[in-house]
Amino acid sequence: MKHLVWLLLLVTTTPLMAQTAEDSLQNSTAKEKQTYISGYGEAKVSYNTRYRTAQANLTRAVVFIGHKFNSRISFFSETELESARVEGGKPGGEISMEQAYLRFDLNRTHYLQAGLFIPRIGIINENHLPTTFNGNDRPFTETFLIPSTWREIGIGFYGSSDRLQGLSYSLALVNGLNSGDFVNGSGIREGRFEGSNATASNIALTGSVTYLIRDFTVQMSAYYGGSAGLNNREADSLQLNSGLFGTPVSLGEINIRYNHNRFAFRALGAALYIPDAQKINRAYANNTAELAVGGYGEVSYRVFTKLKQQRFCVMKHLILIRKFLKMVFATTH
Repeated sequence: MKHLVWLLLLVTTTPLMAQTAEDSLQNSTAKEKQTYISGYGEAKVSYNTRYRTAQANLTRAVVFIGHKFNSRISFFSETELESARVEGGKPGGEISMEQAYLRFDLNRTHYLQAGLFIPRIGIINENHLPTTFNGNDRPFTETFLIPSTWREIGIGFYGSSDRLQGLSYSLALVNGLNSGDFVNGSGIREGRFEGSNATASNIALTGSVTYLIRDFTVQMSAYYGGSAGLNNREADSLQLNSGLFGTPVSLGEINIRYNHNRFAFRALGAALYIPDAQKINRAYANNTAELAVGGYGEVSYRVFTKLKQQRFCVMKHLILIRKFLKMVFATTH
């Protein structure tokens, strides 16, 4: 089945490829109170060449609201609507909180954040705006193996090194997964709680190390957490291991990115390991895989350099066309 796809991107507050309001709030050094409102939308029109049918969908619309209380405490939130509407009994999308957390700056290079947030795993999970990846849809590896956008409730520590420029790291404690909702073909994706009635009887640890050197970015990240948030009696009846890290899930990835002038390259490899997959299958009959491995590589070249320059050229040509039409009109009359 082949598809021809077009993407329409709307950025409500800033030009394409510019700094977002979330970036501005994170990098703000102002001491007074400030509020930031931003957002973006994405619509996709696709054509099926086999059946000669077309489909149009407002894939997502996101509103960001952030507030800086003082020089050390900030609030971040994102609300997302998928597929334009949520209506019972009819096909549609969902409305959900993508982020809602407080950030506490400890010093110039370290901070804590607590609430519903997105751990630093892979490339797309944290940086998933449509302008940050090529194509209309996110890569399969970072959709099903790394279930982007993956957010959970917890507390995270983030920092960067003063001694080794370009080195940053993170460590987060979040709620675990629900193995009863795992689906064959989409991995652990349906087992996320995403801030909705999450069990805290099982927990997870996630961490990352990122190093920027010249035009290269190298990152490694990992996740380890329990997936059976049950009491002892329920777990025993299903023959599952309970506890904080009971029925564990392990996920690791490494990626490398290169960006120089108009040329860019990125590659990512990831592996998902569920040692108790047989027990999960016996308990829930969901055909969970014990091991899943995936990866992708991407090479790109930016044709247009600066949007402002392109706009200037377009306006310049429109003015010339207008002058020409005026001259032709005056000659014919």
